[in-house]
Amino acid sequence: MATAASELIVSVSGIRGVVGSSLTPEAATRFAGALGAYLKGGRVAVGRDSRPSGQMLKHAVIAGLTAAGCTVDDLGIVPTPTVGLAVRNLKAAGGMMITASHNPAPWNGLKLFGPDGAVLSADDGRDVARLYETGEFARATWDKVGELHVPPDVTDVHLRAVLDCVSVAKVASKNFTVFLDGNGGAGGPLGVRLLQDLGCLVVQHNCVANGDFVHDPEPTPAHLVDVAPWVAQTQSAVGFVLDPDSDRLALIDETGTCLSEELTLALAVKYRLRQVTGSVVVNMSTSRVIQDVAEQAGCDISRSAVGEANVVERMRVLDAVIGGEGNGGVIDPRVGWVRDPFVGMAMILSLMAEDDVPLSQLVAQLPPYAMLKTKYPVDRDRLAGVLAALPGKWPAAKVDTLDGVRLDGPDWWLHVRPSNTEPVVRVIAEAPTLAEAQALCDMAAAVLVG
Repeated sequence: MATAASELIVSVSGIRGVVGSSLTPEAATRFAGALGAYLKGGRVAVGRDSRPSGQMLKHAVIAGLTAAGCTVDDLGIVPTPTVGLAVRNLKAAGGMMITASHNPAPWNGLKLFGPDGAVLSADDGRDVARLYETGEFARATWDKVGELHVPPDVTDVHLRAVLDCVSVAKVASKNFTVFLDGNGGAGGPLGVRLLQDLGCLVVQHNCVANGDFVHDPEPTPAHLVDVAPWVAQTQSAVGFVLDPDSDRLALIDETGTCLSEELTLALAVKYRLRQVTGSVVVNMSTSRVIQDVAEQAGCDISRSAVGEANVVERMRVLDAVIGGEGNGGVIDPRVGWVRDPFVGMAMILSLMAEDDVPLSQLVAQLPPYAMLKTKYPVDRDRLAGVLAALPGKWPAAKVDTLDGVRLDGPDWWLHVRPSNTEPVVRVIAEAPTLAEAQALCDMAAAVLVG
């Protein structure tokens, strides 16, 4: 991440920074107080990932929320999607997850949820951020300070919800051996329980939630080169890899080949649309392979602006049966409104069981594409002009300006959008070959940088 360690990132989704530098207990307490004021002193579910700094920040967050008059339910170390379920199950006014997602261990942050168990919308997030920045919110008097509770284990609710989405007997009949890499994150224990309940023999790799990240916490193929061979060596049918807060799922096939994170959602969509037909929602930077899968099933696909909250909002409008993002995030409204790797694991194992073929063969059946992600510095005063000039380079392409500029050709697409966290413009292209994707990015770069 390009942002300096001395800078605290404040955005519509929460705050994030380096603990002891940009992210301090004072900042966490104040931000939690802003959320508590925004929620008018209601009940708040609080969870955290396994980072060592999480315990300290939890106490700061509880102080801020109770000072705003909120009753706090301390969930302990849980996956991010579990917090979303807990908000709904406990009928809370909102939630907060203490996590820096896939950032390295020195980082941490606060992620916000509304009463529906979904990540706060951009408008609501801006309101909380404004309260934080101004500090103009009320604190409770001595006799109105909130209470702290420890509710029953909410992971049981999460586990049952996921198991209800698939045929447990069908998966169990295959006696799969499954390699699970929890990387010391929050999702290892729940992942092990889920796979065991699905009748799998689980090869556990760093599945204790102790915050010990033995490899880069972002589960991309480049970061899994040391992990991938274990899948073949243990004769596992599939390898699943979680990020620290467990809202993303990466796949390794039975040969030890790391798969693009885009394929997690594609395979889950393929399985879900066998169960029921309906609309699918992804963001504008998600692979075309999911569009192809949906169209093959006779279903519509819709694209939202980038961001989990935007995907969820569009899913609700269309009453979509599944959605998500190409970073390995699957959203199934039957379970919750948060990216959920556990439902992704259950669906992919179900697809393997139904088709009785290895994961590598399931992937070979998907349309092949190559994706390239790049970024370029662009002065803000030039941004509007260069974005407006892009469609002229591809006059036959379909143009969408919902989030930057997206151009769609017959078998390719190009998405150009300003970053929310860095002073750059992100350029993502997908085409049948990497050379074609590179050419698209190069043409876009010529317009952006001159």
